[in-house]
Amino acid sequence: MPSQSRAFAMAFAAAVLLLVGFAARGVSSGSSGSGALPRTDAAVGGMSLPAGQDSLRGRTILLDPGHNGGNAAAAAAISRKVDAGGMEKECDTVGAETDDGYPEHAFTYDVAVRAAALLRGRGAMVVLTRTDDSGVGPCINERARIGNDVHADAAVSVHADGGPPSGSGFHVIAPSLGPDGANAVILAPSARLAEALRMGFERDTGEPRADYVADAGLSFRADLGGLNLSRVPKVFLECANMRNPADATRVSDATWRQHAAQGVADGVTLFLTAPRS
Repeated sequence: MPSQSRAFAMAFAAAVLLLVGFAARGVSSGSSGSGALPRTDAAVGGMSLPAGQDSLRGRTILLDPGHNGGNAAAAAAISRKVDAGGMEKECDTVGAETDDGYPEHAFTYDVAVRAAALLRGRGAMVVLTRTDDSGVGPCINERARIGNDVHADAAVSVHADGGPPSGSGFHVIAPSLGPDGANAVILAPSARLAEALRMGFERDTGEPRADYVADAGLSFRADLGGLNLSRVPKVFLECANMRNPADATRVSDATWRQHAAQGVADGVTLFLTAPRS
């Protein structure tokens, strides 16, 4: 066996053994602390988490950190209506924040930058829809266009929810058929991406699946312009509920944000490298 193939086989075997080890310990699915081990549905549709450098060589990934730091001071610009795939929606919004004032736009940018570094370390070309946290927008149609223009193999919009304070957990949003029907081609691969991202994020963060929205951590929507306008596989990841005290503690912790970035990177890697029947 050539050395490169041997190295890949060894890395894959190590990943499988790691997942088996987690399952053998019977990790609880209800843990919510930032240091807790997550539930271990180690296979989703027959997929297992991969390992190894250069596993994403030749792949292009779009990371879309939600909102922006200048949005709050640019109400007129972000409230104007733009095409959202057969309907119109606001260009962008300010986003949520914790009760202590930690804003979603700062969280999403930090996680996206961390995830980009991990994915680039695996050989991928990573494009971000914004490269700082002090600007305005871009609008939802522009965010979708960036992913389309680079022909991304996968696109993830990183967010954190502003749900009811009593609710906690993460969920992944995949596209349903948009009002104009133009995103039909991405529905099936986006659903696979959503499942892979759910698995990777849950495994790496220990964050529970949302108990106030979605079904088992997944939902399908036709009212999000970023999904309606995408022509590449794309999902939204709501990493936590910023209005929930426990979730707010997590998102405010830099160590947990690194786990979140790892979950994004592993979920995307899983989607792009899993064998398909």
